[in-house]
Amino acid sequence: MASKNDKGDEPIIIKKYANRRLYNTQSSSYITLDDLARMTREGVDFQVLDAKTGSDITHAILTQIIMEEEASGEQMLPVSFLRQLISMYGNSMQAMMPSYLEATMDNFRANQANLQEAFKSSMGPDAFAKMAETNMAMFQAAAEAFIPKGGKAAKPAAGDDDDLDELRAQMKAMQDKLDKMGD
Repeated sequence: MASKNDKGDEPIIIKKYANRRLYNTQSSSYITLDDLARMTREGVDFQVLDAKTGSDITHAILTQIIMEEEASGEQMLPVSFLRQLISMYGNSMQAMMPSYLEATMDNFRANQANLQEAFKSSMGPDAFAKMAETNMAMFQAAAEAFIPKGGKAAKPAAGDDDDLDELRAQMKAMQDKLDKMGD
């Protein structure tokens, strides 16, 4: 994931003190786990260091964020997955799991991006015009169902032609805007 830091590729250093407070060295301010969760979602690269020992505790802090998210009702990890994950600790496959899970998540994100792109392309600039045409055809078919066979619909009043022309002009302006958005 690309870093979004002002200082280039260096991660922001967060220091965790014994009193459980987190200090952002870049902004010179205390932050919370919620702030770290937001930074993670925004793709900000950071590293959490124990203020006393200098050891990297980023993994433990990220795990703590997941635990708090799961405990607050934002559960994403199914119990069966958690059980399987726990059973992998101490297993001969444990060493392979981190790279496997990372590759799986990368693949999921790529598929998600491809799906979003496919949806955007299927909803191209002509999509709204096609939906409007379909809706108009359905409306006309419904209106014709109420006109007696052999009967004629009432002719529009003289002022209705002006209203119709105005609606057509508005539809054309909307279509032009949609075409520009698609370019």
